[in-house]
Amino acid sequence: MGTRAKRERQESLWMAKNEMVGTPAHAFYDELNRLLKAQGFDRKVEHLCKRYYEGPRGRPSMSPGVYFRALLIGYFEGIDSERGIAWRLADSLSLRRFVGYELDESTPDHSTLSRTRRLYWVSTHQAVFRWVLGILAKEGLISGKTISVDATTLEANAALKSLVRRDNGQAYAEYLQDLGKAAGLENPTRAELARLDRKRKKKGSNQEWKSPSDPDARIAKMKDGRTHLAYAAEHAVDLEHGTILALTIQGADRGDTATLPQTLDQAQGTVKALTGEGIAQAVLDKGYHSNSVLVHLHQQNIRSYVPEPQRGRRRWAGKAIEQKLVYENRRRVQRVKSKRLMKRRGELVERSFAHLYETGGMRRLYRRGRMNILKRAVVHAAGFNLGLVLRQRLNAGKPRQFLRRCPFFPLTRLRITFRRPRSTFWSPPVRAKRLSLTAFPRPLPFTALRFYPIFATGC
Repeated sequence: MGTRAKRERQESLWMAKNEMVGTPAHAFYDELNRLLKAQGFDRKVEHLCKRYYEGPRGRPSMSPGVYFRALLIGYFEGIDSERGIAWRLADSLSLRRFVGYELDESTPDHSTLSRTRRLYWVSTHQAVFRWVLGILAKEGLISGKTISVDATTLEANAALKSLVRRDNGQAYAEYLQDLGKAAGLENPTRAELARLDRKRKKKGSNQEWKSPSDPDARIAKMKDGRTHLAYAAEHAVDLEHGTILALTIQGADRGDTATLPQTLDQAQGTVKALTGEGIAQAVLDKGYHSNSVLVHLHQQNIRSYVPEPQRGRRRWAGKAIEQKLVYENRRRVQRVKSKRLMKRRGELVERSFAHLYETGGMRRLYRRGRMNILKRAVVHAAGFNLGLVLRQRLNAGKPRQFLRRCPFFPLTRLRITFRRPRSTFWSPPVRAKRLSLTAFPRPLPFTALRFYPIFATGC
């Protein structure tokens, strides 16, 4: 039997390279690297980032290809912070091979990733996103005829307790103290101040308050009903292939009708550059329905499918064009085609939100400032689009999904469930929590084996 004492020995001062343990391969990241190398990814990003470096002098820096690969790891592994990306990169041998680091090289620190992010402009990250869209156009994954636009909220890295007034910089706690004294409370307690604050209306106005740590964040109500400082991420998605054509980060206090033109114009420019034709149809939810939105879509020759909210009887005096567009949109929404497009929209747009912000780790932000968040978000969207190409080649868009399709991967947890056989003679299903294959002398009939990987990279 092997013991710990037998394993203890003094480490060698020198070791031959052929005696070192090889880095384990990961089929998903190897295929992703082959895709990036075939398209000249490193040469492209080095050309884009050449302006940020000044000659061969100075300390050797991290290459741009390593930086963008590290951000892609954050999407594929679902890591929310740059500190977590740096730790995972140093811990995993297969990820070390993905970025091209040998065992005797130190992987980039989280401060290096943060500094490089601050150094590169937003336009550079967006150029990488557009370059990935060019790959999808070559693969036939961009149609651009029918798109859908929707937004979701992201929790900012700032607290409501730290709010200060925009006019004089007074903190919220001091402001409540003044209100308590004005209401006749000489030495109000925290409970009394909270009771007084609860009775006030319209107390969280973005015109009066701001966060000193993140001035771009806005007070908004989240999807779960909580009030928090937040941002809004808006996607324009191709409804034929699910490709993200444009992504913008907006203030969470802005309405859908105010943020749509910027996202739509970006998507229109992308589609025209890649396909030579413009967008033909736009499918939106009822939050986008307004006269200005319908006029903007009509000016770009885009057919609208926007459900109309209940507004009662409307007055159209002096608004003949708006009236015509609203009635035409109302007739289109009632057709069977509109129902089919709305169902498609609910599937593909919400899928992009789930991949980028739920499993992608960006629902709770760890960066501050709209530009910093946009840099990470567009690379996240580029990783999502690359996953569409990998789904065609590997039948999986993320490492976790790929490992679920590998039934003999060593580091998995096995769960066995029974299905009803297609026979008239069958026994009631047996409930089994975790069973080992050695417990059964012969193969089990009518079973479904589900494999749940421990880590995305399997190491």
